[in-house]
Amino acid sequence: MWHRLFTLIINPVTMDAELCTACKTREAFFSRQYSGEKLCKRCFAASIETKVRATITRHHMLKFDDHLAVAVSGGKDSLSILYILAKLRKYRPKTTLTAVTVDEGIKDYRDEALKIASNLCKKLDVPHHILSFKQLYGFTLNEMITKARQKGQTALTACAYCGVLRRRAINEGARQVHADKVATGHTLDDEVQTALMNLFHGDIARLAKEKPVTSESHPLFVQKIKPFCEIPERESALYAYVKKIAFQDTPCPYAGEALRNDIRGMLNRMEQKHAGTKFTVFKAFERLRPAIEETERKEGFRTCRECGEPSALDICKTCELLRHVR
Repeated sequence: MWHRLFTLIINPVTMDAELCTACKTREAFFSRQYSGEKLCKRCFAASIETKVRATITRHHMLKFDDHLAVAVSGGKDSLSILYILAKLRKYRPKTTLTAVTVDEGIKDYRDEALKIASNLCKKLDVPHHILSFKQLYGFTLNEMITKARQKGQTALTACAYCGVLRRRAINEGARQVHADKVATGHTLDDEVQTALMNLFHGDIARLAKEKPVTSESHPLFVQKIKPFCEIPERESALYAYVKKIAFQDTPCPYAGEALRNDIRGMLNRMEQKHAGTKFTVFKAFERLRPAIEETERKEGFRTCRECGEPSALDICKTCELLRHVR
């Protein structure tokens, strides 16, 4: 896994005897093209941790005594942010962590991730709370997709179901462990991809909602923070490599169905030709968001008639999707 990961991430530049531009003593191994830095392993890892601390401070993500749930999937991003947040306990001794993992019930895929996540939680001495689609909704994701297709519901991809149901499950898991906030491993790439997906779908209201720290809009919503929102995905993966954090690198069997894949490819091609494109798009949406929030002000959340959870409509999106399989 590590050899393949390393060759995919390291920028293809000549590094013969070049010194790290940060410490000027050790040999550089990574070229950060958008900033011009060439970093050794130690300085690279330190730069990621410094960026995360700066993001947390700039966006006022944490209070000194927060109980923070960390959404951990078993992938590189969520495990890397868990690792960094666990290290931050040295500077924030009153902050407590609980890892929350959602088991969607994807056969031959999720079991490996659960084992990897549990192993890291034990190593970091972080409690690990697991909840499943089966417990919450009565079906695994595999069962939902099978039933939906049997009923002729083919308009929505598996990712459309999973995205809505995972968000609800993570919020429920954070509530179950009595967390004040929930941290996710969303990277810069994720944030830019999501913004463009919402733009392509014409969902202007969601553009306003997706931000580094969500608004506390309802007492049943646990506030979400994204400490990795300014870390490129490739650097999150490289951080895991440098810190020897094992993670699941097998792609989800449903991933190929998602529009996100097309947008990811487009952005990566642009970034390769024009370094810094992802940061530019991210910052542009950050500047636009206040105006979008002002024009998209609507009524507050209602209560879903079926499940009692907060909803923009009388029936929440989760219940609407579950109607397809029941």
